[in-house]
Amino acid sequence: MKTRREFMQTALKAAVVAAATPPLLSEAACAPAVSLKSITAAQDLNFVQAPLPYAYAALEPAIDAMTMEIHYSRHHSAYVKNVNDAIAAEGIAYSTEAEFFANTSKLSTKARNNGGGAWNHNFFWMVMKPGGGGAPSGKVADALNGAFGSIEKFKEQFTAAAMGRFGSGWAWLVLDNGKLKIGSTPNQDNPLMDISELKGAPVLALDVWEHAYYLKYQNKRNEYVANWWSVVNWDEVGKKLV
Repeated sequence: MKTRREFMQTALKAAVVAAATPPLLSEAACAPAVSLKSITAAQDLNFVQAPLPYAYAALEPAIDAMTMEIHYSRHHSAYVKNVNDAIAAEGIAYSTEAEFFANTSKLSTKARNNGGGAWNHNFFWMVMKPGGGGAPSGKVADALNGAFGSIEKFKEQFTAAAMGRFGSGWAWLVLDNGKLKIGSTPNQDNPLMDISELKGAPVLALDVWEHAYYLKYQNKRNEYVANWWSVVNWDEVGKKLV
């Protein structure tokens, strides 16, 4: 009489062979506690924390080194770990980040919040740089002048979106069907999510969670936003205007 282990191995191998003819499953893959769906999902989609493209102190005085270190090494890394844990535990089978966000309404709160946090911060680090800021030029200036009337009017509207977000969230500049728009999202939502009122391809983003500025600015979000303009990476913004 077959043992339970032998029975489970035979059943799993038969199910796989019926669909295709892959290499022999490993002993670990045949363990009854792990589903094939979970294995596939974990292999298909895995959020990665992008390397920070500058030193923690590189954005001072606008953003202090301690805030950058905590923000990147603790908050951002936790989002990445937690979304990957959710993907594995919940058998989320989407193969790309875009597909993941297009189906946010079907995801758990853990997957939604941490997936957004992982992606949003990877984007945020790239649209800042040491020695950034100043007035944009070329196609960035042309696009902003065309959409908002002037660079100053654009900054005023973007600042209003950042200041008007109650509690935690993000301010965004997005490209939607060839048109530039400004808006904000709560918590770790982003404009790629199917549940977001603001939709479009992100071009610029500002994190207005308190952990992004509280050590240096305390409750003075207005000062944080005003100083943030001095580190905006307009070159990166230009790459997204396609």
